[in-house]
Amino acid sequence: MLNAVMVVDDESSIRAAVEQWLSLSGFDVQLFSRAQDCLTHLPRNFPGVILSDVRMPGMSGLELLAQVQQQDAGLPVILLTGHGDVPMAVEAMRDGAYDFLEKPFSPDALLSSLRRALDKRHLVLENRRLHEQADNLARIDATLLGVSRALQTLRRQVLDLAALPVNVLIRGETGSGKELVARCLHDFGPRAGKPFVALNCAAIPEHLFEAELFGHESGAFTGAQGKRIGKLEYADGGTLFLDEIESMPLAVQVKLLRVLESRQITPLGSNEVRSLDLRVVAATKEDLGSPAIRAKFREDLFYRLNVVTIRIPPLRERREDIPLLLAHYLGHASRRFQRDIPDM
Repeated sequence: MLNAVMVVDDESSIRAAVEQWLSLSGFDVQLFSRAQDCLTHLPRNFPGVILSDVRMPGMSGLELLAQVQQQDAGLPVILLTGHGDVPMAVEAMRDGAYDFLEKPFSPDALLSSLRRALDKRHLVLENRRLHEQADNLARIDATLLGVSRALQTLRRQVLDLAALPVNVLIRGETGSGKELVARCLHDFGPRAGKPFVALNCAAIPEHLFEAELFGHESGAFTGAQGKRIGKLEYADGGTLFLDEIESMPLAVQVKLLRVLESRQITPLGSNEVRSLDLRVVAATKEDLGSPAIRAKFREDLFYRLNVVTIRIPPLRERREDIPLLLAHYLGHASRRFQRDIPDM
């Protein structure tokens, strides 16, 4: 909700009074006695306003304003000033401050200034969201190629799900682009700067599966020479992509289910429990919800992974995409082999 206010003042009595006024008026208030602490806790695209005293030990309110302007020029900063600081505050407004209030100020004046600033912040963030959405549409059009209605629907679905912190199950035939879709879910979401770890479940020998997924300490089993970080832990903060998950051994499915429920992991040969923050995207060519698959895939794990399902339509259902895909791969081959594209 766009009603957040960061209050920075070295006087505890001012902080307490402002918190009481704003909390009673429905604002979400964070208090800081030092400007540097406010900067440390300032998130990207903070959905609110900073309310700061001018004269404080260490970093002043004017210095805080300058730092905020560098990080986010569209974030409103309202300054609280003493009588002698008014000319300085007027100058600060020329430098980007949204408003200033002279102490002692009335609660009504404070609320009026904050509400105007929050309205402005809402417009700035909405404008950014629309620009980012347009950029993402252009980027994903160049990644998931196709002009068919099915591909247009798929791209919209991927962009809608990318920002949501939910596990996703991707269904599609071999070669339909399941890993590419998983990569888009990662790249267009808030975890984009974190690891994207892909694991092909069908390519791992069963006796090595647990160590590959969970990691192990040195000497945990015969041949375990040195510590190894498993794929789950390596993907911490990012996305773990489990391709051909229907090939995962049943014994490992039980342990993966426990990790997904607790968001904790204990590597082989260790008693240390480690917390995890990751998103799991699984892919399969099978219908994991079918009763026929129950003998080799756990129903409870299926429901844990199947928060949302994305179905990738096969090429035979979108024949109008074939010319575009052909042109793309011809161009790729011509650059790779340094040959001209033949006339069609």
